[in-house]
Amino acid sequence: MSATRRTTATLALAATVGLIVAGCSQPAESGGGGDGEEQDRVSTMSIVTGGTAGVYYPIGGALSGIIDDHVEGTSASVEATGASVENIRLIASGSADIAITQGDAADQAYNGTGDFDGEEPIETKAIAVLYPNVYHTVTLASIQNRLGLECFSDIEGHRYSVGDVGSGNEATTNQVFESLGMDVTSDITRSQLGYAETTNALTSGGLDAGSWVVGEGHGGINELAATDDVALVPMCEDEITAITEGDGGYTAHTIPGGTYSGVDEDVETIAVWNVLVVPADFNEEQAYELTEAIFDNVDAITDVYAPAADYLTFDNVENAPVPFHPGAVRYFQDNDVEVPEDLQG
Repeated sequence: MSATRRTTATLALAATVGLIVAGCSQPAESGGGGDGEEQDRVSTMSIVTGGTAGVYYPIGGALSGIIDDHVEGTSASVEATGASVENIRLIASGSADIAITQGDAADQAYNGTGDFDGEEPIETKAIAVLYPNVYHTVTLASIQNRLGLECFSDIEGHRYSVGDVGSGNEATTNQVFESLGMDVTSDITRSQLGYAETTNALTSGGLDAGSWVVGEGHGGINELAATDDVALVPMCEDEITAITEGDGGYTAHTIPGGTYSGVDEDVETIAVWNVLVVPADFNEEQAYELTEAIFDNVDAITDVYAPAADYLTFDNVENAPVPFHPGAVRYFQDNDVEVPEDLQG
């Protein structure tokens, strides 16, 4: 964990919301927070998620049901958004109460880096760590062999897709390049393609590799592996160290051999954990009740996203990219869960 992440960031409400979702509103008693005063209890919580075709949105729906049924005197609404970065800005502006976000976006906002570079830090607090998005450097076996792609940095000088413009995939890739001291605009021939476009470019010879920051076993990579010999470029040990010790809150991760057809050996890489966050001044008692309701009803979330069953556990508390809310910390301690000192908000 970087030293900057251990410092206490100043919560700012000056961050401009680039895209406000229609119908997203904040209850009067909730406030945007930033004056150091704890909010009153929120009667209607706005949950900001992602696009309706993604994973965040149905998880938000499951959370809404949990809140409606298990947090006394509280209901919830779900808003479709542009996902992580926008969600943090919506929290900062007071337009949302709960956000699902990639951990690197939360970490960057907390420290004023990455997409939040030059801005006042935005302090959010974690309620639960959800599941990891895993960094896949996808290529074809024939390309890997021809170019000698043995470590991630070997993509230098080649044609590489960093992800669609403005996507979480691009943001994570940009941070990976920065942590490795690489220039994403000049060290590669950069493309900014979505996953389907990346697949087409690989198979048509227009691209050498591309990043997919997705859940392990992603269907799109499996579809590509069904028609072509896929390869995953590993990150070497020194690269993983540089990335995990840099900004973004990343952790080392191993993609087990056999996860994708034709990729028989384990592949070393990094992961970014998806996290549920609230404003720093969120009501402590309500944060406790929210955390309790989630962990008592994990099955409601795994019903809409089955892989979360392996990760939405007490064991993954240590993977939070920002400190936990004091109400969540108290819940974990009441259940004999050790929260690392630097994650106690």
